[in-house]
Amino acid sequence: MSSDMVILGEIVRPHGVQGEVKLRSFTSDPSAIGAYGVLVTERGESVTLKNVRAAHDHVIARIEGVTDRDGAERLKGRKLQVARDVLPEPEDDDEIYAADLEGLAVVDETGRPLGTVVAVQNYGAGDLIEIGTEGVRRTVLLPFTEDVVIEIGDEAIVVDASEGSVAAAFLAPVAAEQPTVDGGAEPANDNGEDER
Repeated sequence: MSSDMVILGEIVRPHGVQGEVKLRSFTSDPSAIGAYGVLVTERGESVTLKNVRAAHDHVIARIEGVTDRDGAERLKGRKLQVARDVLPEPEDDDEIYAADLEGLAVVDETGRPLGTVVAVQNYGAGDLIEIGTEGVRRTVLLPFTEDVVIEIGDEAIVVDASEGSVAAAFLAPVAAEQPTVDGGAEPANDNGEDER
């Protein structure tokens, strides 16, 4: 995804047999996703949503030009994006677009670097900050909640990673994978013994 594009939603699956789809909308009013006009998928496909309506925890919509379940099935999993400059600026100081967090440093309350925001994910149970750490292959997901995120600044996100915190529990396995810079001991293998 280009850095000047913002994901507004994702096509989850077909709905019915006449080309409608179930969407996960990331807009504050879920059905407002239909008000942005032509959206673009990560593959460059243009998508115009019609007959958008909210349903329980998702949105149902018809996609212009898609008339059957097979056509809707081919779009399953596509992320729907819009150019960042089309979006209005947040009205409140404490509001921010998730895409604007990407690339920010993540530090603990003492200023110790923890990584960089790779993305903000949402798998249906709330927003998660995906953090990448240099030298570590896998990323870590932290809940994007007030008890985890202390502050969002222009250069960094501050998280509570103190002992016993939610963030500390998620970060501990990744910290154990970080390579030592002082030529320390090799990491332990699966049975807990030092590799020789």
